[in-house]
Amino acid sequence: MMMMSRENMTSIVQKIAKQALATFRNPAVVGEQSKAFLESQSKLKSLLEEVRASDLRIVPRSVETVASPSPLQRVAPPVTYMHICETDSFSMGVFLLKTGASIPLHDHPGMHGMLKVIYGKLRISCFDRLDKPRDCASGVQFNPPLMPFQRSSLRPSVLKSVGEYTDESGPCVLSPQRDNIHQIDAVDGPTAFLDILAPPYDPDEGRDCHYYKVLRGAEQVQGDVWLLEIPQPNEFWCGGEPYPGPTVTL
Repeated sequence: MMMMSRENMTSIVQKIAKQALATFRNPAVVGEQSKAFLESQSKLKSLLEEVRASDLRIVPRSVETVASPSPLQRVAPPVTYMHICETDSFSMGVFLLKTGASIPLHDHPGMHGMLKVIYGKLRISCFDRLDKPRDCASGVQFNPPLMPFQRSSLRPSVLKSVGEYTDESGPCVLSPQRDNIHQIDAVDGPTAFLDILAPPYDPDEGRDCHYYKVLRGAEQVQGDVWLLEIPQPNEFWCGGEPYPGPTVTL
């Protein structure tokens, strides 16, 4: 049996991981959005509100101290990821964005998520899928025109919110139905956030990440957009970094 140090048992990241497991371990309860699930999710959100970069032993980076390319890389990735832990129920890690970097518009199919900035500032633009367009858009025109095969990749959606988050902000929360598609942009310098996804991405289970481009048709309802599914943008890729913080054991 693995023994944890007192520091690890009491660390905020260990508490967050244990609460995430308690919140998301029963898919039936999560799917029903029961009172018990909502209360457990609220406890998790409260714990996330407490976490700071120092709790994860991460030093906020300036423009000068962002990680350099590894010997195998010609250019440093715009985004890196520190893996903390993963179970069948959830994954947790830290994303670090360079100045001006973005995580492009993407989705989290069938997944819940929480995102807590630990340093810097993020702009998060959230979209919801619509069951069908709210205007007469069957013949909607785009400029430039779409190729016929692209029509099947269009998704009627609505821009729900655009907000800025710092380490003093509460977490950004997404569900399978709300704010599930979003873009994350670093604002005014490098930034980092703690990220929880439940359950983790798993293409074999239908939880693969899809990327989108925003299109607007003529005479469309205010706020409504079309999202065109696209390949992962060439300018975006994610590298890896070791996680320096307290060990998490579940």
